[in-house]
Amino acid sequence: MTSTVPALGTRTAEGSALQAVLLDMDGTLVDTEGFWWDVEAEVFARLGHTLDDSWRHVVVGGPMSRSAGFLIEATGADITLAELSVLLNQGFEERIGHGLPLMPGAARLLAELSAHGIPTALVSASHRRIIDRVLTSLGPRHFALTVAGDEVSRTKPHPDPYLFAAAGLGVDPARCAVVEDTATGVASAEAAGCQVVAVPSVAPIAPAPRRTVVPSLEQVDLTFLRALMPLG
Repeated sequence: MTSTVPALGTRTAEGSALQAVLLDMDGTLVDTEGFWWDVEAEVFARLGHTLDDSWRHVVVGGPMSRSAGFLIEATGADITLAELSVLLNQGFEERIGHGLPLMPGAARLLAELSAHGIPTALVSASHRRIIDRVLTSLGPRHFALTVAGDEVSRTKPHPDPYLFAAAGLGVDPARCAVVEDTATGVASAEAAGCQVVAVPSVAPIAPAPRRTVVPSLEQVDLTFLRALMPLG
């Protein structure tokens, strides 16, 4: 976990203060949601089970304990949660070792936030070992803090990961902009009191109070994020 925290706060002429930007990883910055599903399908195929494609919307964006547990129950596979988690992490690490595609607009957004000194955190339900591998592609220099799913007592959809990130940066969650791609992540950020930008990857996400839905990160820049903040 990185510990250098840049100076806080940016303010528009209208008086809206953005204190930090908190970003999900899988499906938001890196195009990996399909990787996870492919690995899950391959692992269960070796166990003699075929995954129903409709389950993909159930497992996307959640902690491994939830998604893996659901798949064990749905298939009746003879494997423990701990054993399956090891196989899934190993399979994913092998996949990303062959190249990791960034989502359109991700590199540009990270560079812009860094250039303006905006405190930025990576907040993921993935385990630390996975985050550290992905960071080599994203650039660890872009993040003052990273939070992994196995480092909080309750991960998404609970608010804990985003509250932990805000506390680590020393900022008010209500003055944080969160970028997420799944309903699970959106629920976590909203429960923490953050302003949310949803960029749906697999399943649709409807607009709501404190939530803005856009089709791509290419529509998201610093001006856009600042405009989400409440006045005063």
